Amino acid sequence: MKLFESLAQYRPPALGVLRIITALQFIEHGSQKLFNFPVSAEPHTLTGLTTAAGILEFAGGILLALGLFTRPVAFLLAGEMAIAYFMAHFPRDFFPVNNGGDSAISFCFIFLYLIFAGSGAFALDNRRSA
Repeated sequence: MKLFESLAQYRPPALGVLRIITALQFIEHGSQKLFNFPVSAEPHTLTGLTTAAGILEFAGGILLALGLFTRPVAFLLAGEMAIAYFMAHFPRDFFPVNNGGDSAISFCFIFLYLIFAGSGAFALDNRRSA
């Protein structure tokens, strides 16, 4: 269809917005683990695993928001989310809506997409390759 073909010109900016908004949400998960911000009713206990996850989420989210090293960072974060899902959520219940793993699955597959699609518009990666 002509309408959908004409939308193709907006792929890079749409991908850039998807990357930035996803990264900003991901940064929140890391900052909540590391700094309890935004404040949680049940703050995370910082073990080695939650500290590592918080650092990956916070620093990786910042790199993704900037669009810097997008593909390798997205690869690491997709793996982290797959591990998080199977370690923390899946044992609670089979269904993601019941085990609280919806966001882990969504983040994982968005990051997988970024590995293949790249950073889109508004990324520092675009300046590095120029």
